Amino acid sequence: MKPRGLTLPLLLAVDLAGTFVFAVEGATSAIAAHLDPLGVMVLAFSTALAGGLIRDLLIGAAPPQCMRDWRYATAAFGGGAVVMGAHPLVQAVPAPLIVGLDAAGLALFAVAGADKALAYRMPALIAILMGAITGAGGGTVRDLLLNEIPRVLRADVYAAAALAGATVLVGGRRLGWSATLAAALGGAVCFVVRIVSYWQGLNLPTLW
Repeated sequence: MKPRGLTLPLLLAVDLAGTFVFAVEGATSAIAAHLDPLGVMVLAFSTALAGGLIRDLLIGAAPPQCMRDWRYATAAFGGGAVVMGAHPLVQAVPAPLIVGLDAAGLALFAVAGADKALAYRMPALIAILMGAITGAGGGTVRDLLLNEIPRVLRADVYAAAALAGATVLVGGRRLGWSATLAAALGGAVCFVVRIVSYWQGLNLPTLW
């Protein structure tokens, strides 16, 4: 089935960029948890690719793209290797910059996930959910491997930011916007929501 949204080269570039950014974040979390080099690479790979893998299985894109294209694994392991090779420099990176990179990765994955779901003719609501799963799935798996309650379930405007970005992309496509414009605006909305929530210390309300 031929995708109808972003062109394949652009979708691949967005996906690979998000993969690398999330791999760096996963490897950084692994080092902070004092895992060995194998653990660092496992966490980098899982954080970078779990969201896209889950999305592809749910929309019927099997086998998942990250398992068929060597560039995904290369980007994931490359991100882990960069963190291990330059760990002192990574440790010195200010927290706001790390959050900015994470927000960029979230935005990239949210729009790529929603766009791919639309390409597989998923309904609008499902495409939005696939965008959120693509963006937040890797971080959820990372936290589970570190024996933590996933942050997306207890704090931070994270999955909500991915939902907002995916909603803009899907809504824009339904309104006839070009795929590139819808992806750019959706990614921008996701990024801004995540960054503003971090700066302002905003969290979703709890019931207790």
